[in-house]
This record gives sequence, C-alpha cells and structure tokens, in this order.
Amino acid sequence: MSRAQSLAGASAGCVPGSAPQRLHRIGAAATVALYEELALAPKPGLVSFIDNGSHRDMDARTFMRSLFALRHYFGQIAELGWRGAPFEALQACGIAAEARMLAATGGINTHRGAVFTLGLLCASAGALLREGAAPRPAALRAAMQQHWGAALLARSGQATGLPGGIAAQRHGLRSASHEAAAGFPTLFGAVVPALAGGLQRGLAPEQARLDALFHAMAELDDTNLVHRGGMAGLRHAQQAARGFLAAGGAARPGGLEAAWALHRDFVARRLSPGGAADTLAAACLVLRICGPV
Repeated sequence: MSRAQSLAGASAGCVPGSAPQRLHRIGAAATVALYEELALAPKPGLVSFIDNGSHRDMDARTFMRSLFALRHYFGQIAELGWRGAPFEALQACGIAAEARMLAATGGINTHRGAVFTLGLLCASAGALLREGAAPRPAALRAAMQQHWGAALLARSGQATGLPGGIAAQRHGLRSASHEAAAGFPTLFGAVVPALAGGLQRGLAPEQARLDALFHAMAELDDTNLVHRGGMAGLRHAQQAARGFLAAGGAARPGGLEAAWALHRDFVARRLSPGGAADTLAAACLVLRICGPV
C-alpha cells in the first residue's frame, strides 16, 4: 500500500478535505480492511470466497451482507471519537451496529469481534483527527487508552455471557475485552509489525496478510478456537502457526501449499480462529489509517 493510498497525509497527518470527509474515509478503510480479510485464501478454518472453512452456517455471501449492513457504522463511531464521546456512546453505537449485522445475516455472528475491535480503532483515529495528531500505530494505541482505557479495563472484568467470554473466564485466557484493556498488545506488538514488515520486504499483499494472520494465530488467546476445540484446539492452532512461520512463512517454496494443508486440517478438526481473523482485519485497518510504518 502506498502512502497516497493511506489515510496519512502530508503535513497534518490526515488526508485533504473536511473533517466529515476524513471521518468517512476512516470508516471506508475499515470496510475495505474487512473485505481484505474475507478475500484472503487460504485461511485455516475460516470463510473465504473459496469455501466455508469450518462453518456450516455461513459463507462469503453472509459476510458480504454483514459488511453492507455495517458500512455506515465505522464512520459513525469515528465521528464519536472525533467528538470525544464517552465509552458508553461508543458501546451503544456498537450494539446498534451488531443488531443490524444480525438482522442482515439471519442471526449469524459474522463480525461481532470486528464491530468491537475495528470500532475502537476507528474511534481512536477520529480522536487523533480532532487533535491534529499524525495517525501512527503508537498514537492510535495511546489515544484509545487515554480516552477509553479506564472504561475498557472496567469492562474486561465483567462477565459477558458470550461463548468467547465464557471460555476465557473458564481457562484464564485473555478475552477480546482483556486485549482491548491492555491496548491490543497482540495487534500492535506482533501483527501490525508482521504485516508492515512483510510489505516492506516486498512480499505480495496476500503473502504479507497470510503471514500476519499466522502471527495472530501464534500469539492470540483465541477463544473462538477454545469454544470449538477446547484448550487442545487452541494449542494445536498456536503450534501449527508457529511451525508455519518458523519454516519460512507464505513466501517460501511450498508455503501456499502448506497453508492449504493446514486449512484442510483445521476444517477436519472444526477449528476456526475467528479472533485471529479480526486481528488481521484490524492490522489491515491500522496500515490503511497510518500508511507504511
């Protein structure tokens, strides 16, 4: 991705145009990032345009209906960040977006995690826009923690009743709420550097995204995997991802075939690293907001 394609601008760190236009572009970048994640294949156990992965209740068309339903949400929550809205307002916006998603998909959860994670990043980008700060990954993270860190920490201690939250509580894992309260350490510490580094080394965008996905799988306490396959499923996925990266990743000879083999293995085990998929989409968004890092 070139700097001209990103939301990073020349002097003020923002694209030319009015604040509403810039906020709209933040929201559009989130939608594109989610499409980039969906379009990537192979993705072990995950839905793509090639197949349904480990899922019987959804396919790529389900995800596209969800994206259409969410198309205005990311710009709206970016504007809330620009206005300095409290976390309760962000949460209400996210709950309304999730309801639109479920209505569009017939009750199927396609993007609940992305509504939360990418929504927070869009709000943080909006806050940086208001402050006139250059949108860099560290600045995005700092803005999120400065404006909503206390609320996110309080939220991380609350029981959600959702499968991921139940799995995290039962096994002592970091849920999505815990990741957010800590400033998304897996995203900013591992996945964004992996994606940016792959692109800087000259990998094709699809290869860089695939390696970034495996970095997310290797590091994340993905409660989607625990919900489907228990702790054994999580550990199997983490070890498989680390082995894939240690062998040279997507760009090595036979790397794509190895990724397809892992896809078939995950489908046979009914494993689906949905948290890692959300983290990949979030990394794609960060680079679209910030440009090369």
